[in-house]
Amino acid sequence: MNDKNEFLKSVRIFYDLTDEEIRNLLELLHPRQLKKGDTLFQQGDPGGELFVVESGALGIAVTLDDGKNLEIAAFKKGDFFGEMSIFEKEPRSATCYAKSRSRLLAMNEREFFQLVESNPVSAGKVMTRMLAVTRRRLEDTGGFLSDMVQWGEDARRRAITDALTGLYNRRYLEEALEEYFMKARNGSKPLSLVMLDLDHFREINEKYSEKIGDRVITAAAEIYRRFLRQTDVAARYGGDEFTFILPDTDAETAHALMESIRRAIEESDLLEDAIRDSRVKSTNSSLPKVTTSQGLACYPQHATDAKTLREAADGALYRAKETGRNRVVVAQSN
Repeated sequence: MNDKNEFLKSVRIFYDLTDEEIRNLLELLHPRQLKKGDTLFQQGDPGGELFVVESGALGIAVTLDDGKNLEIAAFKKGDFFGEMSIFEKEPRSATCYAKSRSRLLAMNEREFFQLVESNPVSAGKVMTRMLAVTRRRLEDTGGFLSDMVQWGEDARRRAITDALTGLYNRRYLEEALEEYFMKARNGSKPLSLVMLDLDHFREINEKYSEKIGDRVITAAAEIYRRFLRQTDVAARYGGDEFTFILPDTDAETAHALMESIRRAIEESDLLEDAIRDSRVKSTNSSLPKVTTSQGLACYPQHATDAKTLREAADGALYRAKETGRNRVVVAQSN
């Protein structure tokens, strides 16, 4: 690993990134050189860039009513600043200048949200660290959390979660599965993957409306949350399709957990509740029960990599549907 990679791994907002994520991040960072006394930006200038100090020192100052400048912060090697301008889209609230010869790495707003789009897992890690540090800065100066910090938290959430259910979205899932698989393999631990569909969901949408279907999906997602553990990852793959990543969980344990979810869904009145809550009168005296079909696969029992683990779970889901639905089917062993 070269010096720049090592440096980025030492920066607080990049602590959690893997070597590959650091390499991808480097493609979005641009070097900036400043001589002592140079101004990076002036109070009132347009914002939109995040900076990481690679070497040297910079000061942040505000202009007082009497025209004098008051330094309110200083940044040295490994520090970052300017992040709020990406979120709040407001002019710079202070002036930044080089206190010594300095070298920076910069990322503009477009590149930052490119990271969010292309690597939501990486962006989520960076934003979590970033917002934690920003919070501490505000608290250390006796301030309160600003609306912009909250906006930033919301932005991170929107980038990696499904708007309807609040669970993780497909983009996050696809990156997370690779990461969790590598951790399982490197730690010689099991990893279970579950793919789940709501049975005959298309008929619910067609017969009762998509609005009712959405209510059924959100209610089902609440049941998934109730049973899944804090270490598990639940994602809406699309429509009525969901995927669960269960770290450090063998097939037997995963099967028991999924059976609990299957029974809870079957025993709930999801469709009836959705119709009642939407205040739509149903002409049916007896409404069908909502049930699930689930396919389960486990590393290393059923797969040797993330791709084959997904394929094994998908195959098990297909067999669950073909053999009558409303059941959990475990993949066939290699």
